[in-house]
Amino acid sequence: MKRLGFILVILMLIPSLASAWWSDDWGYKKKITLDVQKLKQDNVTIPASSYALIRLHTGNFSFFADLAEKGKDLRVLAADEQTPLKFYVEKLDPANEMAFIWVKLPEELAKESEPAIWLYYGNQKAVDAQDAAGSFDVNQVLSLPITANEAKDLTAYGNNPTEVTSTFSEGGLIGQAAVFTGSQVIRVPATPSLQMSPAAGWTVSTWIKIDQSQTNGVVLQRSGAGGNVTLSVVGQTATVEVEEGSKQTFQAPTPLSAGVWHHLALTANFNSLILYVDGVAAGSLGVSTRDLTSNIAIGSDEYGKRGLIGLLDQFSIYKVALDANAIKFDVEMQGQTVTLLTYGEDSTPDTEEGGESLIMGSLKNVTTDGWVIIGILGVMFVVSWLVMIIKAVVLSKVHSENKKFEEAYSRLGNQDISNLNTEGDDDEEYEEEEGSLLNLTKAHGSFTGSTIYRIYHVGVEEMNRRLKTAPDGSGNQLVLTPQAMNAVRATMDAKLIRELQKLNSQMVLLTIAISGGPFLGLLGTVIGVMITFAAIAVSGEVNVNAIAPGIAGALTATVAGLIVAIPCLFGYNYLGGQIKEITADMHVFVDEFVAKLSEQHT
Repeated sequence: MKRLGFILVILMLIPSLASAWWSDDWGYKKKITLDVQKLKQDNVTIPASSYALIRLHTGNFSFFADLAEKGKDLRVLAADEQTPLKFYVEKLDPANEMAFIWVKLPEELAKESEPAIWLYYGNQKAVDAQDAAGSFDVNQVLSLPITANEAKDLTAYGNNPTEVTSTFSEGGLIGQAAVFTGSQVIRVPATPSLQMSPAAGWTVSTWIKIDQSQTNGVVLQRSGAGGNVTLSVVGQTATVEVEEGSKQTFQAPTPLSAGVWHHLALTANFNSLILYVDGVAAGSLGVSTRDLTSNIAIGSDEYGKRGLIGLLDQFSIYKVALDANAIKFDVEMQGQTVTLLTYGEDSTPDTEEGGESLIMGSLKNVTTDGWVIIGILGVMFVVSWLVMIIKAVVLSKVHSENKKFEEAYSRLGNQDISNLNTEGDDDEEYEEEEGSLLNLTKAHGSFTGSTIYRIYHVGVEEMNRRLKTAPDGSGNQLVLTPQAMNAVRATMDAKLIRELQKLNSQMVLLTIAISGGPFLGLLGTVIGVMITFAAIAVSGEVNVNAIAPGIAGALTATVAGLIVAIPCLFGYNYLGGQIKEITADMHVFVDEFVAKLSEQHT
């Protein structure tokens, strides 16, 4: 009853699997794929914590008019089209047909052979699902995308500037940009979350565009007890300056091109600073900086005397030192010259691209434990089919040879019943030959592969050993005593049992598949359901869309078990019937042989 109740619960969830579409309330979706080949060419992998920048424009998106107000109907899902991803819209301009959407990528995306996400839209009644604070990694403590004519921290830490004298303009790398003319500054107050300690490491990242040489244009300056760190542009060269008792400076070997957006990143750990320009390490300084605890000055130094003349966009600070791979990935994802995303066609429920089968969709959701079970069932499937095929061939051959021998035996009439026995057989050689059921070509006499002939052969051989000459009134006659007749029957019965053992050999594998297959499948299903509900408990996503994929994947194991068991059930019954028929023929022959033997030699 408990199992029946469990199955009923599962069946109640199956209707939600009727469509691969995430929700019928959404009218459109678009598949967005990461270019794995491009990443491989650049020796870049998808970091565990990373973001995708979706750039929508008239070239890859044709339904701006169908978006709800402020893009509140936008939803981003993982490759399984069931797992919602955190995202926020930096800019949406339906009039000019342009949008910038940031998406926090799932960690398991790096394991996918074709990493992709799905963008759903087209639901005027939807509620806004943007989550800017949740879209950032916990280690990112400051993010200042320049949007809506303001510089506001979008992370959950809320490290908003207290002073912003820069202006804002269109034409940024991503939406707007902050404009500095030599005296403007963005000042962010010191907070506990913004402490930059070399022991833990830190990273500063931004995009910059200059149109002229700089006297000493400060991008970032921050100080600590007795020292400071400055990232600036001198002339057209990115420069890092460290004051720790004495001033130390290093510059990038290549100047920045005027009128072009460049990415600058500075990382620090306990004993070095590394400067990256456009994702490539451009210089380092082996020095341990102090903890930087002062206010952060962006676009100028702390005194407003060394100001930048140019544009800044996407200014970020991390409380860890990002590795070269993560920095390079961000550059390629955000930059205009490299395109990592491939945008698929927009589709609707009626014109869904490719019409992917629900079975394939279910397979994508099978857990590792489920695949182990399915793998075991796959081995059972192959073995059972080999057994059934080989058995069918062997039994067919045996049945044919038995009929052939029975016809020859029936034509003997009153002749000597030993006439069909091959003269001069080497019993040892015969036993070796008959040991393999698959040996269908080597002949033993004229009746290859006949089990009845084998019984007949041992019966005749035993008869010849038991015959003796007994004098009577009519001369010499070959006779068998009743005890000898019993010995002949016993020998033939023993051979019959051995033949039955060989005919039934390996049939136990089919019974194992019939009884064990469904139970193994049920085990895989139960494990899959347990994992699904455990994941729901951790994530807090309690809805049918979160449950359905896991249940579908779990049920795949049960289906696999039934696929193994059902053919084996039919095959076992068919082969069993064939064996029973051959067994009956052998029993009948033994009785006939002994009866005829009694007529001739008693």
